[in-house]
Amino acid sequence: MDVPTTLSALAPRLSPGATTATDARRLSGGASLETWAFGLDDGTSLILRRRPPSARTGENALPLATEAALLAAVAPSGAPVPRVVHVCAPGDGLGEAYVMGRLEGETLGKRIVRDAAFAGVRPGLARRCGEVLAAIHATPLDGLPPLATSDAASELKRYEAVYRDLGARRPVFEAAFRWLEGRAPPLERPVLVHGDFRNGNLMIDPGAGLVGVLDWELAHLGDPAEDLGWICVNSWRFGAWPQPVGGFGGYQDLLDGHAAAGGAPVTLERLLFWQALGSLKWGVMCLMMYFSFATGADRSIERAMIGRRASEAEIDLVLLMERRG
Repeated sequence: MDVPTTLSALAPRLSPGATTATDARRLSGGASLETWAFGLDDGTSLILRRRPPSARTGENALPLATEAALLAAVAPSGAPVPRVVHVCAPGDGLGEAYVMGRLEGETLGKRIVRDAAFAGVRPGLARRCGEVLAAIHATPLDGLPPLATSDAASELKRYEAVYRDLGARRPVFEAAFRWLEGRAPPLERPVLVHGDFRNGNLMIDPGAGLVGVLDWELAHLGDPAEDLGWICVNSWRFGAWPQPVGGFGGYQDLLDGHAAAGGAPVTLERLLFWQALGSLKWGVMCLMMYFSFATGADRSIERAMIGRRASEAEIDLVLLMERRG
Protein backbone atom coordinates (compact mmCIF):
# COMPACT_ATOMS: atom_id res chain seq x y z
CA MET A 1 0.00 0.00 0.00
CA ASP A 2 1.21 3.53 -0.85
CA VAL A 3 0.23 5.35 2.35
CA PRO A 4 1.22 8.88 1.19
CA THR A 5 -0.90 8.58 -1.95
CA THR A 6 -3.84 7.23 0.03
CA LEU A 7 -3.56 10.09 2.52
CA SER A 8 -3.62 12.59 -0.33
CA ALA A 9 -6.87 11.12 -1.59
CA LEU A 10 -8.30 11.43 1.92
CA ALA A 11 -7.07 15.00 2.46
CA PRO A 12 -10.30 16.88 1.54
CA ARG A 13 -12.16 14.88 4.19
CA LEU A 14 -9.59 15.75 6.86
CA SER A 15 -9.75 19.53 6.43
CA PRO A 16 -12.21 21.61 4.35
CA GLY A 17 -9.48 23.65 2.63
CA ALA A 18 -7.11 20.79 1.85
CA THR A 19 -6.57 19.10 -1.49
CA THR A 20 -3.52 16.89 -0.87
CA ALA A 21 -1.23 15.46 1.81
CA THR A 22 2.38 16.61 2.09
CA ASP A 23 5.61 15.32 3.65
CA ALA A 24 4.17 11.98 4.79
CA ARG A 25 6.81 9.98 6.66
CA ARG A 26 6.71 6.99 8.96
CA LEU A 27 7.87 7.74 12.49
CA SER A 28 7.96 4.29 14.06
CA GLY A 29 8.42 0.68 13.07
CA GLY A 30 6.66 -1.23 15.85
CA ALA A 31 5.61 -4.86 15.55
CA SER A 32 1.90 -4.09 15.43
CA LEU A 33 1.31 -0.39 14.73
CA GLU A 34 2.58 2.28 12.38
CA THR A 35 2.72 5.99 13.12
CA TRP A 36 2.92 8.46 10.23
CA ALA A 37 3.38 12.23 10.40
CA PHE A 38 2.04 14.26 7.50
CA GLY A 39 0.72 17.67 6.61
CA LEU A 40 -2.03 19.04 4.43
CA ASP A 41 -1.58 21.76 1.88
CA ASP A 42 -3.69 24.13 4.01
CA GLY A 43 -1.04 24.03 6.77
CA THR A 44 -2.66 21.41 9.03
CA SER A 45 -0.27 18.99 10.79
CA LEU A 46 -1.61 15.50 11.47
CA ILE A 47 -0.67 12.02 12.69
CA LEU A 48 -1.90 8.69 11.29
CA ARG A 49 -2.02 5.72 13.67
CA ARG A 50 -2.45 2.52 11.69
CA ARG A 51 -2.45 -1.26 12.14
CA PRO A 52 -1.44 -2.95 8.89
CA PRO A 53 -3.45 -6.05 7.89
CA SER A 54 -0.39 -8.28 8.36
CA ALA A 55 0.49 -6.94 11.81
CA ARG A 56 0.50 -9.04 14.97
CA THR A 57 -2.16 -7.88 17.42
CA GLY A 58 -1.42 -8.06 21.15
CA GLU A 59 -3.79 -10.08 23.29
CA ASN A 60 -5.03 -7.01 25.14
CA ALA A 61 -4.62 -4.37 22.44
CA LEU A 62 -7.77 -2.39 21.76
CA PRO A 63 -9.14 -1.82 18.26
CA LEU A 64 -7.96 1.54 16.98
CA ALA A 65 -11.55 2.79 16.68
CA THR A 66 -11.88 2.15 20.42
CA GLU A 67 -8.66 4.07 21.07
CA ALA A 68 -10.03 7.00 19.10
CA ALA A 69 -13.30 6.88 21.06
CA LEU A 70 -11.35 6.96 24.34
CA LEU A 71 -9.38 10.04 23.25
CA ALA A 72 -12.64 11.81 22.54
CA ALA A 73 -14.10 10.66 25.86
CA VAL A 74 -11.24 11.78 28.14
CA ALA A 75 -10.70 15.21 26.58
CA PRO A 76 -13.72 16.84 28.29
CA SER A 77 -12.37 15.70 31.67
CA GLY A 78 -9.25 17.79 31.09
CA ALA A 79 -6.77 15.11 30.02
CA PRO A 80 -4.29 16.42 27.43
CA VAL A 81 -4.77 14.18 24.40
CA PRO A 82 -4.59 14.67 20.64
CA ARG A 83 -7.77 15.74 18.86
CA VAL A 84 -9.31 12.92 16.83
CA VAL A 85 -9.84 14.14 13.25
CA HIS A 86 -11.04 11.04 11.45
CA VAL A 87 -11.62 7.33 12.13
CA CYS A 88 -10.89 5.43 8.95
CA ALA A 89 -13.58 3.35 7.25
CA PRO A 90 -12.86 0.36 4.98
CA GLY A 91 -13.35 2.50 1.90
CA ASP A 92 -10.58 4.90 2.93
CA GLY A 93 -7.97 2.34 1.93
CA LEU A 94 -5.82 2.58 5.06
CA GLY A 95 -7.17 -0.41 6.94
CA GLU A 96 -7.62 -0.11 10.70
CA ALA A 97 -6.50 3.45 11.42
CA TYR A 98 -7.39 6.90 12.64
CA VAL A 99 -6.05 10.41 12.13
CA MET A 100 -5.39 12.87 14.95
CA GLY A 101 -3.97 16.31 15.41
CA ARG A 102 -0.22 16.56 15.85
CA LEU A 103 1.17 17.67 19.22
CA GLU A 104 4.62 19.20 19.60
CA GLY A 105 6.96 17.89 22.27
CA GLU A 106 9.37 15.14 23.29
CA THR A 107 8.51 11.51 24.05
CA LEU A 108 11.99 10.02 24.52
CA GLY A 109 12.23 9.32 28.25
CA LYS A 110 16.02 9.57 28.40
CA ARG A 111 15.93 13.12 27.07
CA ILE A 112 13.08 14.12 29.36
CA VAL A 113 14.95 13.05 32.52
CA ARG A 114 18.41 14.28 31.47
CA ASP A 115 18.41 17.10 28.94
CA ALA A 116 18.89 20.65 30.22
CA ALA A 117 15.99 21.83 28.04
CA PHE A 118 13.53 20.10 30.40
CA ALA A 119 15.13 21.23 33.67
CA GLY A 120 12.52 23.93 34.15
CA VAL A 121 9.50 21.62 33.88
CA ARG A 122 10.85 18.46 35.54
CA PRO A 123 10.15 19.60 39.14
CA GLY A 124 6.42 19.91 38.42
CA LEU A 125 5.93 16.85 36.23
CA ALA A 126 5.14 14.31 38.96
CA ARG A 127 2.35 16.46 40.41
CA ARG A 128 1.04 17.19 36.92
CA CYS A 129 0.97 13.47 36.15
CA GLY A 130 -1.16 12.95 39.26
CA GLU A 131 -3.55 15.67 38.13
CA VAL A 132 -3.85 14.22 34.63
CA LEU A 133 -4.45 10.72 35.96
CA ALA A 134 -7.23 12.07 38.20
CA ALA A 135 -8.84 13.58 35.09
CA ILE A 136 -8.58 10.28 33.20
CA HIS A 137 -9.97 8.33 36.14
CA ALA A 138 -12.89 10.76 36.41
CA THR A 139 -14.07 10.02 32.87
CA PRO A 140 -17.74 8.94 33.01
CA LEU A 141 -18.02 5.23 32.26
CA ASP A 142 -21.40 5.45 30.61
CA GLY A 143 -20.85 6.14 26.95
CA LEU A 144 -17.43 4.48 26.83
CA PRO A 145 -16.90 1.66 24.34
CA PRO A 146 -16.83 -1.84 25.85
CA LEU A 147 -13.71 -2.39 27.95
CA ALA A 148 -12.41 -5.28 30.02
CA THR A 149 -12.29 -4.94 33.80
CA SER A 150 -9.19 -6.09 35.67
CA ASP A 151 -8.22 -6.06 39.33
CA ALA A 152 -4.99 -6.88 41.15
CA ALA A 153 -5.79 -10.55 41.70
CA SER A 154 -6.77 -11.18 38.08
CA GLU A 155 -3.70 -9.33 36.74
CA LEU A 156 -1.46 -11.40 38.98
CA LYS A 157 -3.16 -14.63 37.92
CA ARG A 158 -2.95 -13.76 34.22
CA TYR A 159 0.77 -12.99 34.30
CA GLU A 160 1.56 -16.04 36.40
CA ALA A 161 -0.19 -18.17 33.76
CA VAL A 162 2.01 -16.60 31.07
CA TYR A 163 5.09 -17.19 33.22
CA ARG A 164 4.17 -20.86 33.79
CA ASP A 165 3.55 -21.38 30.08
CA LEU A 166 7.07 -20.14 29.34
CA GLY A 167 8.49 -22.84 31.59
CA ALA A 168 10.74 -20.30 33.28
CA ARG A 169 12.28 -20.97 36.69
CA ARG A 170 13.25 -17.67 38.30
CA PRO A 171 13.37 -17.75 42.14
CA VAL A 172 12.76 -14.01 42.52
CA PHE A 173 9.68 -14.13 40.30
CA GLU A 174 8.41 -17.20 42.16
CA ALA A 175 8.75 -15.34 45.47
CA ALA A 176 7.17 -12.18 44.04
CA PHE A 177 4.05 -14.00 42.83
CA ARG A 178 3.44 -15.43 46.30
CA TRP A 179 4.32 -12.17 48.08
CA LEU A 180 1.95 -10.13 45.93
CA GLU A 181 -0.79 -12.76 46.09
CA GLY A 182 -1.10 -12.22 49.84
CA ARG A 183 -1.30 -8.45 49.47
CA ALA A 184 -3.62 -7.95 46.48
CA PRO A 185 -6.11 -5.16 47.29
CA PRO A 186 -9.76 -5.52 46.30
CA LEU A 187 -11.18 -3.42 43.48
CA GLU A 188 -13.51 -0.96 45.19
CA ARG A 189 -14.77 1.16 42.28
CA PRO A 190 -13.54 0.59 38.74
CA VAL A 191 -12.39 3.65 36.78
CA LEU A 192 -10.98 4.16 33.32
CA VAL A 193 -7.31 3.15 33.53
CA HIS A 194 -4.85 4.15 30.80
CA GLY A 195 -2.89 0.94 31.30
CA ASP A 196 0.49 2.20 30.03
CA PHE A 197 0.85 5.63 31.63
CA ARG A 198 4.62 6.09 31.86
CA ASN A 199 7.55 8.18 30.78
CA GLY A 200 7.86 7.29 27.10
CA ASN A 201 4.12 7.50 26.44
CA LEU A 202 3.93 11.11 27.61
CA MET A 203 4.67 14.08 25.37
CA ILE A 204 6.59 16.77 27.24
CA ASP A 205 7.18 20.32 26.03
CA PRO A 206 10.20 22.18 27.51
CA GLY A 207 8.01 25.16 28.32
CA ALA A 208 4.49 23.82 28.82
CA GLY A 209 5.30 20.49 30.49
CA LEU A 210 2.94 17.56 29.89
CA VAL A 211 1.02 18.26 26.69
CA GLY A 212 -0.10 14.79 25.60
CA VAL A 213 -0.92 11.30 26.85
CA LEU A 214 -0.33 8.79 24.05
CA ASP A 215 -0.73 5.04 23.28
CA TRP A 216 -4.10 4.03 24.69
CA GLU A 217 -4.12 0.47 23.34
CA LEU A 218 -4.03 -1.10 26.85
CA ALA A 219 -6.81 0.99 28.43
CA HIS A 220 -9.33 -0.86 30.58
CA LEU A 221 -11.43 -0.51 33.72
CA GLY A 222 -9.62 -1.06 36.99
CA ASP A 223 -7.92 0.35 40.07
CA PRO A 224 -6.69 3.97 39.77
CA ALA A 225 -3.60 2.96 41.73
CA GLU A 226 -2.57 0.76 38.79
CA ASP A 227 -1.71 3.84 36.70
CA LEU A 228 -0.04 5.55 39.66
CA GLY A 229 2.13 2.52 40.33
CA TRP A 230 3.04 1.83 36.70
CA ILE A 231 4.73 5.18 36.14
CA CYS A 232 6.89 4.44 39.20
CA VAL A 233 8.33 1.18 37.84
CA ASN A 234 12.10 1.60 37.75
CA SER A 235 12.38 0.71 34.06
CA TRP A 236 10.53 3.91 33.14
CA ARG A 237 13.03 6.15 34.99
CA PHE A 238 15.65 5.86 32.24
CA GLY A 239 18.55 5.73 34.66
CA ALA A 240 17.32 8.52 36.94
CA TRP A 241 16.44 5.92 39.59
CA PRO A 242 16.44 8.22 42.68
CA GLN A 243 13.30 9.92 41.29
CA PRO A 244 10.65 7.17 41.48
CA VAL A 245 8.00 8.88 39.34
CA GLY A 246 9.19 8.56 35.76
CA GLY A 247 12.73 9.59 36.69
CA PHE A 248 11.60 13.15 37.36
CA GLY A 249 9.67 13.31 40.65
CA GLY A 250 8.67 11.83 43.99
CA TYR A 251 5.81 9.72 45.24
CA GLN A 252 4.21 12.43 47.37
CA ASP A 253 4.05 14.94 44.53
CA LEU A 254 2.28 12.34 42.37
CA LEU A 255 -0.21 11.47 45.11
CA ASP A 256 -0.77 15.12 46.05
CA GLY A 257 -1.52 16.05 42.45
CA HIS A 258 -3.95 13.16 42.11
CA ALA A 259 -5.76 14.10 45.33
CA ALA A 260 -5.84 17.85 44.59
CA ALA A 261 -7.48 17.18 41.22
CA GLY A 262 -10.25 15.15 42.84
CA GLY A 263 -8.82 11.66 42.42
CA ALA A 264 -10.01 8.88 44.69
CA PRO A 265 -7.76 8.49 47.77
CA VAL A 266 -4.75 6.27 47.09
CA THR A 267 -2.28 5.38 49.83
CA LEU A 268 1.44 5.01 49.24
CA GLU A 269 1.09 1.38 50.32
CA ARG A 270 -1.42 0.70 47.54
CA LEU A 271 0.71 2.52 44.99
CA LEU A 272 3.77 0.48 45.99
CA PHE A 273 1.82 -2.76 45.59
CA TRP A 274 0.99 -1.80 42.01
CA GLN A 275 4.56 -0.68 41.41
CA ALA A 276 5.77 -4.13 42.49
CA LEU A 277 3.14 -5.84 40.35
CA GLY A 278 4.19 -3.59 37.47
CA SER A 279 7.82 -4.64 37.91
CA LEU A 280 6.78 -8.29 37.91
CA LYS A 281 4.62 -7.83 34.81
CA TRP A 282 7.48 -6.11 33.00
CA GLY A 283 9.84 -8.88 34.04
CA VAL A 284 7.49 -11.50 32.57
CA MET A 285 7.22 -9.44 29.38
CA CYS A 286 11.02 -9.40 29.17
CA LEU A 287 11.06 -13.19 29.52
CA MET A 288 8.48 -13.44 26.74
CA MET A 289 10.76 -11.38 24.49
CA TYR A 290 13.74 -13.55 25.38
CA PHE A 291 11.90 -16.78 24.60
CA SER A 292 10.63 -15.29 21.34
CA PHE A 293 14.24 -14.61 20.34
CA ALA A 294 15.66 -17.87 21.70
CA THR A 295 13.11 -20.03 19.88
CA GLY A 296 13.60 -18.19 16.61
CA ALA A 297 10.05 -16.83 16.51
CA ASP A 298 11.47 -13.29 16.37
CA ARG A 299 15.21 -12.92 15.82
CA SER A 300 15.27 -9.13 16.03
CA ILE A 301 18.02 -7.66 18.19
CA GLU A 302 15.36 -5.63 20.01
CA ARG A 303 13.81 -8.83 21.41
CA ALA A 304 17.19 -10.06 22.64
CA MET A 305 18.08 -6.75 24.26
CA ILE A 306 14.76 -6.37 26.07
CA GLY A 307 14.86 -10.00 27.14
CA ARG A 308 18.08 -9.35 29.07
CA ARG A 309 16.27 -6.78 31.20
CA ALA A 310 14.40 -9.46 33.16
CA SER A 311 17.29 -9.32 35.65
CA GLU A 312 16.62 -5.61 36.23
CA ALA A 313 13.04 -6.41 37.20
CA GLU A 314 14.33 -9.03 39.64
CA ILE A 315 16.52 -6.45 41.37
CA ASP A 316 13.59 -4.03 41.60
CA LEU A 317 11.34 -6.72 43.08
CA VAL A 318 13.89 -7.73 45.72
CA LEU A 319 14.26 -4.11 46.82
CA LEU A 320 10.49 -3.57 46.96
CA MET A 321 9.85 -6.77 48.89
CA GLU A 322 12.61 -5.93 51.38
CA ARG A 323 11.27 -2.41 51.79
CA ARG A 324 7.71 -3.53 52.52
CA GLY A 325 8.68 -6.51 54.69
